[in-house]
Formats: sequence, C-alpha cells, structure tokens
Amino acid sequence: MQTESGGAGRLTTHVLDTASGKPAANLRIDLYRLDGEWREHIVSVRTNGDGRCDDPLISGEAMECGIYELRFHAGEYMGAEGAAAPFLDLIPIRFGIADPGAHYHVPLLLSPFGYSTYRGS
Repeated sequence: MQTESGGAGRLTTHVLDTASGKPAANLRIDLYRLDGEWREHIVSVRTNGDGRCDDPLISGEAMECGIYELRFHAGEYMGAEGAAAPFLDLIPIRFGIADPGAHYHVPLLLSPFGYSTYRGS
C-alpha cells in the first residue's frame, strides 16, 4: 500500500543520547503489536553507530493498522556507557498506526534521568 506521496509505509526510529551529544549506538529495541492484553513480538534490533536501525522495523505488507509498542532498553545501554545504577531501565512507547501506507518515525531523545519522544518525519 502506498500513500498519496507514493512512499511505501514503514516504521523507523532514531535514538540520541542527549547527555553525551551522540547517537545511542548498540541500544536494544523490541517492537510489539498489541491487541487488548495480547502482545505479539515483531522484531528485536540494536541501533547502529548513527543511533538508527539498518532497516525499517516494519514495512510494506507488515504495516497494519493497530497499536504498537517500542521498548527501548535504556538501562542496559546506560550501564554499558558507564552509569553505575541507571535510573531508567525499560522505556515503553505506545503509539497507533492509522495509515499503513505512511511513514511513522518514532525518535527517542534519551538522557540518564529522562526522555522525550514525538512523531518525526
């Protein structure tokens, strides 16, 4: 399915470590599709040196309307970066896909004591 702009639907993410001012490399991310209490694991990936995933998390026929959850393993990442006892452990971000032909980009701005996200482009 394609949008009016002609692009195939896909889900991407990008993680920036705002404390270091660098991309969050090698951060583990899990993607789930939700339906009530039911949870389907779709994919687990790690970010590359640019804080991105090498491929879309889902795209094309795999893009379906529904509720999804990205789980960012921040505690594991912060521990590897030298944090003694990370404050944030697992950061779940739930969002909906209403147009499977659109590009959904869910960036994460991460610091040792907080985070923010938004729908990017």
